[in-house]
This record gives sequence, C-alpha cells and structure tokens, in this order.
Amino acid sequence: MDVNPCKEKREVTTTPQASDLCQTQMTINASRPSASGYPVPGRNSEPGHDLQPTVSHSRVVKAAMELLLQGESLLAGVDSASYARRVPMVFNGSIGGHYRHCLDHFSCLLHRGIEGVIDYDHRERDGRIEQDPVHALAATRQLLAGLQDLDPSVLEQSVMARCEVSYESGDSPVTASTVGRELVYAIAHGIHHYAMISVIARLQNIGLPENFGVAPSTVAHLKKLSSD
Repeated sequence: MDVNPCKEKREVTTTPQASDLCQTQMTINASRPSASGYPVPGRNSEPGHDLQPTVSHSRVVKAAMELLLQGESLLAGVDSASYARRVPMVFNGSIGGHYRHCLDHFSCLLHRGIEGVIDYDHRERDGRIEQDPVHALAATRQLLAGLQDLDPSVLEQSVMARCEVSYESGDSPVTASTVGRELVYAIAHGIHHYAMISVIARLQNIGLPENFGVAPSTVAHLKKLSSD
C-alpha cells in the first residue's frame, strides 16, 4: 500500500471529561495531607477506616449506672450548705449546679419525645436539684430506675439530637445519632462535670468516692503504668 508522503500526519487528542477530572482530583486529595495535619474524612490514608462499630450495650448501661451511683455516694457525704455553695475560685460554680447539669442530660435521653428527638436545649434545669441534696438524691434514684428498666437493645435505635453549639443567633443543629451514642456522651459529659465537682468539693474538704471525676481511660492508663 502506497503512503502519500505529502499527507500531514495528524495526532488525535481528546479533551478529558469533567468526571475524569473530578476523579483525578479525588485521587490527588486522597494522598495529600491536610494543612492541619489531622485526618480528613474521605481520605483513606489512615489505618482503621474500615473499623466497624462494636457496642456492648449492657456495658454502656452499667457504666451510666455506676456514674449515678457515684453521685449517690457524693450526696450522702455533703450537707445542704456545702452542696449549694458557689465557689468564686471555680467560676462561681457549685456542686449542686454541676450535678444538676449532669442529671439533666440523662433525663433528656431517657425522657426523649415521642418523635425520638433528644433535645439538650430544653433541659429541666430544676433548681431544687441544684439546691437540695435530698431532692437531688430522689432524682438520681429515679434515673437509676429508668436505666435499670432500659432494654439494652434500645441503644441501637436511631434518634435525632438537638444541641446549640454556636453563640450566634439561629436554629440549633439537629444531628442523627443513636440512643447508645447519646448515652456514651452523657457518661463522658458527666465525668467532665464530676471533675469540676471534685475541685469544688476538695476546696471545702469534702470526701469523694474513689476515681470520682477521673475518666475510665485515665484509670486504665495509670494501672498500666503501675504494672509496667
């Protein structure tokens, strides 16, 4: 077959499609570290991204009850005046104020509305719980009874949680969650406020239960250090 040397040799080019460009950018982004150095959702550069949730429902419920039982022990060893006293050195907070705040979050969870919404913005804020350890004890035991009757399988139920996180005006964010995740949150949140209670109590020479206000992970870490 004769080839005409006068014919211009043409190179065929194609224009990449938008989807190809998008896929290329996603590939680049997946391998590029974030400016902050923290992992970015959607980038699988970190091990463990295929981790599946493993929830021991009874363990979570038991942990919540243990936290409230610590509260019972606290209330048994504090008088009304010390319980309600505001301490300027600790942001003018009181044992009763922090304890009432903890109970409010458990109450929001257990008394969620029929729509399945846990509304942390509209807590009870019962002043009697904040001022009177006897009333606080009754409220604690009521919550303990609610947890005792809670079927652990309920922790798998999907819920919506409303919680204001911004100082700007506007609607509070509503996020998807589960009863189990919110119970874990209530426990962790309670331990944080127990730590504040611990400071206020020690300033008043009030005795506290063992590990009161100390995170379980910290207790486990300290045990490991002592055994090494």
